Amino acid sequence: MEDKDKPQYLALINEIINKQSIILGPEISLLKAKNVSGLVFDGEGKVTDVQGNAEEKLQKLVDQYVELSGLIVKNALGSIFAKYPTIKKIQ
Repeated sequence: MEDKDKPQYLALINEIINKQSIILGPEISLLKAKNVSGLVFDGEGKVTDVQGNAEEKLQKLVDQYVELSGLIVKNALGSIFAKYPTIKKIQ
C-alpha cells in the first residue's frame, strides 16, 4: 500500500465497520473487527491506523463478517466498495 492510499483504506474500513454495526449491532461489529490484527482503534472504536498490508487487513475484516453472515455481507458491501474505485474489490 502506498501512503497516498492509506486514507482511502482507513475510510473504507471504518465505513464497513459502521455498516456492519447497523446489521449486527455495534458490539458484535467491533468485536469482529478487533479480531483483525494490525487494525489500530481509538477509544471510540474508530480505526486510526493499519499496520502491515492494508489490502490483506481489509480482506481479513470482510472475512470476519462473512463468517457470521455469508453472502449477505458481501452484497451489502458492494455499494461501499463502489465509492472507492482505486481500491481493489475484495472477493
